[in-house]
Amino acid sequence: MLCSPLNFAVSEMKCRHCQAELSLQLMDLGSSPPSNAYLSALRLVAPESWYPLRVFVCTQCWLVQTEDYAHYAQLFSSEYAYFSSYSTSWLAHSKHYVNEVVHRFALSASSHVVEVAANDGYLLQYVKEAGVPCTGIEPTASTARAARAKGLDVIESFFGVELADRLVADGKAADLTVANNVLAHVPDINDFVEGFARLLKPQGVATFEFPHLMRLVSDCQFDTIYHEHFSYLSLVAVRRLFEANGLLIFDVEALDTHGGSLRVFAQRSDSGERPVTQRVSRLLQLEVDAGVETKAYYEGFQTRADDIRDGIVTFLIEARKAGKTVGAYGAAAKGNTLLNYAGVRAGLVPWVVDRNPAKQGQFLPGSRIPIVDEDRLRRERPEYVLILPWNLKAEVMDQLAYVRDWGGKFVCAVPELEVL
Repeated sequence: MLCSPLNFAVSEMKCRHCQAELSLQLMDLGSSPPSNAYLSALRLVAPESWYPLRVFVCTQCWLVQTEDYAHYAQLFSSEYAYFSSYSTSWLAHSKHYVNEVVHRFALSASSHVVEVAANDGYLLQYVKEAGVPCTGIEPTASTARAARAKGLDVIESFFGVELADRLVADGKAADLTVANNVLAHVPDINDFVEGFARLLKPQGVATFEFPHLMRLVSDCQFDTIYHEHFSYLSLVAVRRLFEANGLLIFDVEALDTHGGSLRVFAQRSDSGERPVTQRVSRLLQLEVDAGVETKAYYEGFQTRADDIRDGIVTFLIEARKAGKTVGAYGAAAKGNTLLNYAGVRAGLVPWVVDRNPAKQGQFLPGSRIPIVDEDRLRRERPEYVLILPWNLKAEVMDQLAYVRDWGGKFVCAVPELEVL
């Protein structure tokens, strides 16, 4: 007898924030390799490590989180291949953010900005241009090396209380800390958040950006679930998490990035003096009214995700039977979740284009679909181009506008199958 994914099955996992036992399951994606574990040609003859991928909801603090199997050091290795600077829209977003915070918080040559998960320097390059001293924290050697090539000071380490205390002791306390799309990536989320409370100067500000749980649920963005994402965040859960670790949220903004994100502004609970804006209470109430603190809110997610999976598989099979060719664009982690959950292999999608030279010539984990450069797309002129990073749909369609010249069409699978 098959059990509903929302049945309360026995689980030994405890919430990574409040340590309550977890039993409410959001989704079971079976198993897959880590989504950023791209394969070289030599590694194709070796076995891959696949791990179960299940997501649970804590019914005490309402933090949504993956069940842990892979160690974070395996997920964020020296060969990590995600480089933020290959998205022009993300660069524009980051530059706009820097201009805003420099003005809003009166940052100057006497200030200090620390970015955690600085990646390839996509954001700190603009802080440096503004004349504000800055330090990047980045554990992956490949992206840290790229950031240093931009003339940035980068500490190659994972962040937490220990590193925060060391920075403060070295005279590098922060007026502003930045943490974009990393809060979801840390296994010890309490140590991580407390690190910011330790690192900030008394009147310092911490900003965090992360995909919003409400958008994940409303749009069934199940492909954003992968091992590297340990947590899936609502403002309700983040407020509890922050207050337990010395931070108070004083402002929040809803963003369109990554399929719908939040940017929260926090200060030290013991010394921050900024008033809390009404935007915080309004968004908290929006989440409560939607039901994020109820079990019913999470019901049906698995079924909706399965319908999306079935839709893209049916489309690809029918295209093959009709003699239509399908290429993919964007060797993104979310695309790997979709392809592996749907069981798609090179027989249905023969290649995926990516602009990042570090990925070209490699193969997607699990599906083992080859990653190629854009010349392949121009040569083969497929009838359909499947956009895997659907959150960059507008940017990709603009960049690949020439596909229309041969009558090609674009396809997105999430939140529903679209032929554009």
